[in-house]
Amino acid sequence: MLTREEAWKLLTTYNKEPFHLRHALTVEGIMRYFAKELGYGDEVEYWGIVGLLHDLDFEQYPEEHCVKSQELMREHGVDESIIRATASHGWGLSGSQFKPEHQMEKVLFAVDELSGLIGAAALMRPSKSVQDMELKSLKKKFKDKKFAAGCNRDVIKSGAEDLGWELDDLLDRTMAAMRVDEAAINEACEKF
Repeated sequence: MLTREEAWKLLTTYNKEPFHLRHALTVEGIMRYFAKELGYGDEVEYWGIVGLLHDLDFEQYPEEHCVKSQELMREHGVDESIIRATASHGWGLSGSQFKPEHQMEKVLFAVDELSGLIGAAALMRPSKSVQDMELKSLKKKFKDKKFAAGCNRDVIKSGAEDLGWELDDLLDRTMAAMRVDEAAINEACEKF
């Protein structure tokens, strides 16, 4: 099993942009949160590593997203379960042949785009934080197609459906997940 330190080293081999590194750390934190919340406490590290590495190829190979990452991870001896899980978040969006099946894969699919929307909404707040964001405020941003236009709302809705959750539940729970590690992520991001 890949350690968190090894995963970070692999991530930073192919990603240098602060935006991409912040996104990786954010999704890692969200995945760790949901592992605990959904009863996979013994898999927290695994869920976190999947979150950290999910966009391994995006910065350098955006046209081959979720396909090139499989090749890169195999070159580095990464376990096939991590390769499959990370690639599954591109189902129907990129060339990924892996449909999210495990609950962890479904969570990753649902929260990847959503984390970007929540992060953008937080930056618009006077506090620049998710700590004081309310569901009502996020729902307003979600409905505004011009806001964070690059965040695919259909993927977020589909992700909620695949999990069997109401959209409001996914939005609220993901905000809660992002609140947990926000300060630590901000501190880590000051270093790059």
